[in-house]
Amino acid sequence: MAKSTISYWNPLSPENLCHWTSINGLEGIAEELTLSIDPESGEYTRLTRFLPGADTSAFGGKTHLYPEEVLIVSGRLYDQAFDLWLETGYYASRPPGELHGPFKTDVGCIVLEVSFPNRISDHEIR
Repeated sequence: MAKSTISYWNPLSPENLCHWTSINGLEGIAEELTLSIDPESGEYTRLTRFLPGADTSAFGGKTHLYPEEVLIVSGRLYDQAFDLWLETGYYASRPPGELHGPFKTDVGCIVLEVSFPNRISDHEIR
């Protein structure tokens, strides 16, 4: 099966705010909007919105067994693992097992994520 498809639309438009959902455990801090998903492989493309003042320090950094790509669409996000403020336009292709986060933002941030959970590595997950 292939990833889901959709015609052109603007997920960042104010009239589409109703499509965003809180991320479990990060209510009031971050929201997500899945743009495309392959239910068989689990591969997905989504937007994650960190609300102004969000801070995930209490959850620590994380890794996962699969690669992912991220692009900062708007705002800025501090990644403690890299001691770096990620500004609009920053991109990363993360290998399996790479530590990232915790994150914080002062002004808010929207991140485009493309994740490949079917491409599992034998790195330790955290």
